Amino acid sequence: MSLRKITKRSLTEQIVDQLEQLIETGEWPLGSKIPPEPELMGQLEVSRNTLREAIKALTHAGLLKTRQGDGTYVSASSSLGPVLQKRVNRTDYIQSLEVRHALEREAAYLAANNRTDSDIEQIRLCFECQNEAIQNGQYEDFADWDVAFHKAIVAASKNGLLMDLYEHITDALKEMVTKITAKTGDAYYSKDTHEQLLNAIVEQDQVRAVDAVHHYIEESKQHFIQFGGSMNEIN
Repeated sequence: MSLRKITKRSLTEQIVDQLEQLIETGEWPLGSKIPPEPELMGQLEVSRNTLREAIKALTHAGLLKTRQGDGTYVSASSSLGPVLQKRVNRTDYIQSLEVRHALEREAAYLAANNRTDSDIEQIRLCFECQNEAIQNGQYEDFADWDVAFHKAIVAASKNGLLMDLYEHITDALKEMVTKITAKTGDAYYSKDTHEQLLNAIVEQDQVRAVDAVHHYIEESKQHFIQFGGSMNEIN
């Protein structure tokens, strides 16, 4: 086996690593404005051009977003997020549902065992709010609360990696569902199966929790096939 010559890392790469760490650790929270160029240049002791190259790299990776005349903001909590979102956007809706099935099934199984009383309160709140929104025909609010409901279950799993993976695909999946709703004029929602999931987690019944996830994913598939057609029709 031949070995390659070890090369020194560029200043830009070192800056990218440092700034990315600030984002991933939450020191620069999602949505926050990063410090101005002169301040960063002084702390890092680098030139404006070098700093701008690093900012450009992080912007291209989807972690930062520059607003003309305003500044640069954190747009993702890790480089994984933009990559997953782009991949989901290129994926058939049925396949996306299958990935949701895998993640939410495991989350439900773990949540039924690991949930706390505060987790139950949050899940129940989201459940009640999404019901109210759908009854009032507030589809955008419903979508927000539905995402919050499933995120609360994933959080109750207490699995950090699962939480990160789910967090990074939900925006893309929500966008896809919004397109389908606009196409069909209908927001699909099964209150019964979502309530079954909630009750199973409350009662720490892992088998019923997994079964509830299976049912609402299958119901979503059938609804899409009946009313949504194919992703080519939705895009």
